[in-house]
Order: sequence, then structure tokens, then C-alpha cells
Amino acid sequence: MFWRGYWAVTLAALCVGVFLAVRAPAEAGGGGMQRLVYLHLPVAINALIGALIVCGSGVAYLHSHRPGWDDLARGAAIVTVLDSTVLLLTGMIWAKAAWGHWWVWSPRLSFSLAFWCIYVIYLVIRAGIQSSARRAVISSIFGIVAFLDVPLLYLSAKLLPDVHPTVVTVTAGMYPALFVCLAGITLLSAGCIAAFYRFGTVARLRGDALHGLIGPT
Repeated sequence: MFWRGYWAVTLAALCVGVFLAVRAPAEAGGGGMQRLVYLHLPVAINALIGALIVCGSGVAYLHSHRPGWDDLARGAAIVTVLDSTVLLLTGMIWAKAAWGHWWVWSPRLSFSLAFWCIYVIYLVIRAGIQSSARRAVISSIFGIVAFLDVPLLYLSAKLLPDVHPTVVTVTAGMYPALFVCLAGITLLSAGCIAAFYRFGTVARLRGDALHGLIGPT
């Protein structure tokens, strides 16, 4: 019942967010492409939150060696990749409309692509390690180191000259749509992390049970 209610609220928030985004006033000079910010900004925030969860779960696993933390890190990494994929795609659409090119090798865009690649590599590395204990240790260390790209991404936006806009002018009429879209995307991301965490835990327990039946080879 809880999860049915949770997903119902999430779907409602997303639908209301889309409605408000369509009805919200456009930014001066931004035109219709400005409405991408209602998706672009929330997925960017949630991608960074996902990376933080991966890092924190890695620290927790190395401290406690409880496999549940590794399951949580895996779920958060999957959602981080999904959010950052949407971030890159919406950024490319914006770039094509604003600058006439799908991609510009600016500092912020380059670090954003590096961010996406790092967490894709994280998932690939996990998939290639058979031992669950070894996989958890290596993934935890990788996830902690990977989080170093987050401050680099932030500093690139603040300190390096970039064609990417550093601020977006938000008027009073845009706040409701932005906040509701942020709430909807956050609920969706959190729900997906919980779902992937549960699937990962079930798969791990089944794998451990099968290994116990077969025995060492």
C-alpha cells in the first residue's frame, strides 16, 4: 500500500509539473527552449545526490562490511547514470538551439560528460567481478574516488570561463513549476533507487543461496 501511494504521488507530481512548466512564463530571450530547465535542473541535482549516496554507501560498507550498503550504492549508481543521461541529452538540445551545435567542449560540459562516463564505468566494473565481497570492496573504493568529480564540476562552473550560462533568470511565475518538477523528479529518483536496491538485494541473496547449494568449485 505504501509503494502504491508513493508512486501515485510521484506520478501526480510529474503530471502537475509538466502542466505548470507548459503554462509558466518563458524567460526573457529564452523562448520555448527555456522550458528545458524544468527537467535539466532537477535531473542535475538528483544526479549529484545519487553520486553522494554512492560515495556515502561506499564509506559505510568499508566501515561495516554489510552487503546492504553495496546494494544501495549499486541502485544509486544506476539512477545517477539515468539522471546524468537525461542531463546530457537536454543539454545537447539546448546547445543546438542556443549555439547551433549539439556539443561544445566547454569546461562544464566536459566535466558533465566525464561524470556520466565515471558512473557507467562503475557499473561495468561491478558487472565484471564475480566475487560479491571483492566486488563490494572495489566498487566502494571506486565510488568514493568517483565523487571527486563533483567538486570539479562545481568549481568549473564557478571559476572557469564557459559558454554555458552560469545562472538562469527565474521569475516569480516560474517558481511553482520548478519546485513541483524538482519534487517529482526527486520522488522518481528516490523510488527508483529503492527499487534497484530491493532487486539487487534479492538477486544477491538468491546468488548466495545458489552458491551455498553448489558449494565451492
